Amino acid sequence: MEKVNLMISKEDINKRLEEIASLINEEFKDEEVILVCILKGSIYIMCDISQHLTMPVTIDFMSVSSYGDKTESSGRVRIIKDLDEDIEGKNVIIVEDIIDSGRTLSYLTDLLKARRPKKLKICTLLDKPDRRVSGCILKVDYVGFVIEDKFVVGYGMDYAQKYRNLPYIGALEL
Repeated sequence: MEKVNLMISKEDINKRLEEIASLINEEFKDEEVILVCILKGSIYIMCDISQHLTMPVTIDFMSVSSYGDKTESSGRVRIIKDLDEDIEGKNVIIVEDIIDSGRTLSYLTDLLKARRPKKLKICTLLDKPDRRVSGCILKVDYVGFVIEDKFVVGYGMDYAQKYRNLPYIGALEL
C-alpha cells in the first residue's frame, strides 16, 4: 500500500499561483494569451492560475505520455491529443504540472516553436532540476516550487491514475 506525505499545502500552492499570475499580468498586460494545458496533470494549475489573469485568455489542451503507470519516464514522448487552435503569431504559455527529466517539455517546446507563436513561455508548478537529462536545457519562465527528487502526487498529479484529487502535493512512498 502506498503512503503520501505532505510536501506543499493547498494554501501555499494557491498563494504561489497568485504570485505567478501577477507576473504574467505584468508581462502581457492587455495582450491575449493562450494557455496550453498539458493533460491530465496540469488541469488544476491551469484552472486556478487562469482565474487570476486579467488579460483575455483562451485555453487549449495537449495530452502527451511518457510515464504510463510507472514512476520513471520511458524517455519516449507520444502526442495523444494535439492543439485544436492555430498558435501562429499568438502569445502562448505552456502550463505544466512538473518538469522532471525535461524530455517531454523539450519535445513540446520544439514542436510548438515550429508553429511560430509570437511568444512561447513555460509555466510549471513544480521543477526538479536535479533530474534533467543531458541535452534538455529549458528556460522555464514561471516556476511555482523547486523540489527535491521525490515522486509526487496530488493537485492533478497521479500515480497509476490515483491521487490526482488530493488538494495538496505529497511525496509518494511505495
